[in-house]
Amino acid sequence: MDNQAEVRAFLKSRRDKITPEEAGLPSYGNRRVSGLRRSEVAMLAGVSVEYYTRLERGNLGGVSEGVLDALAQALRLDDTERRHLDDLARAANTTPARARRQPVRTGVRPSVERIVEGMPGLPAFVQNNRFDILVCNQLGRALYSEMYADPACGANTARFVFLSPAARRFYTDWERIARGAVGALRIEAGKNPYDRELSNLIGELSTRSDAFRVLWGAHDVHVFREGRKRFNHPLVGELELDHESMDLPGDSGLIIAAYSAAPGTAAEDALKLLASWSAPSEAPLDTEANSES
Repeated sequence: MDNQAEVRAFLKSRRDKITPEEAGLPSYGNRRVSGLRRSEVAMLAGVSVEYYTRLERGNLGGVSEGVLDALAQALRLDDTERRHLDDLARAANTTPARARRQPVRTGVRPSVERIVEGMPGLPAFVQNNRFDILVCNQLGRALYSEMYADPACGANTARFVFLSPAARRFYTDWERIARGAVGALRIEAGKNPYDRELSNLIGELSTRSDAFRVLWGAHDVHVFREGRKRFNHPLVGELELDHESMDLPGDSGLIIAAYSAAPGTAAEDALKLLASWSAPSEAPLDTEANSES
């Protein structure tokens, strides 16, 4: 990813979202910009117009924490956007060679696999920062059966969301899920601008999906933590499940994600039904051997 282009587009997109009235500034005459002018952002941040122009052109090299704080306040960044700005500044001050020297774990520890498999009543999986599902338990595979049935998805939930026709039916709130996925990929691109596989995925989705390309151009960011998702499963119908994700210490970019249903709900019954249908069948008894014993 081109760090300077990312910085330039992100700062401009945030500036365009703020009106003078929202920033507490007077608005006179006809304005040729949809949001704040560069000079207005510079004034709010307490820096010169020349310096802010340099920043918005994508040059965050050597920028201080104090300037980032002032810039975040002027642009009314939320916590996620501020962390993204920090990531962009960190990448601007890291050489490609140094970034690529950092070791990246590609597999999942056996102990983590056992944890995922040890939750048979909950759909659970391990996912990396590119939305690849690396380990998934039986119920998780049953929940995402349509993704696993589509060879074009490659067990990647971002590809499923944007490239599989089944996804718009499967996710009841498809637009929200799609915006969240794009925002999360944007966060990862800011953290890991030299991740070739991540860049390839973003390029693939931009080429093959008009919806992804439009959302990517908005430069919005998102972090998945917890929440509620609604599904329309082909076997058990509607499911409203709580979602939790936890970072794996020592495994950069890997998370454990799990879904659960509130007790006493229709979703709990549906999840149990899905679990019973997906459970491996027991081997048939050897009646001949039993009769001889």
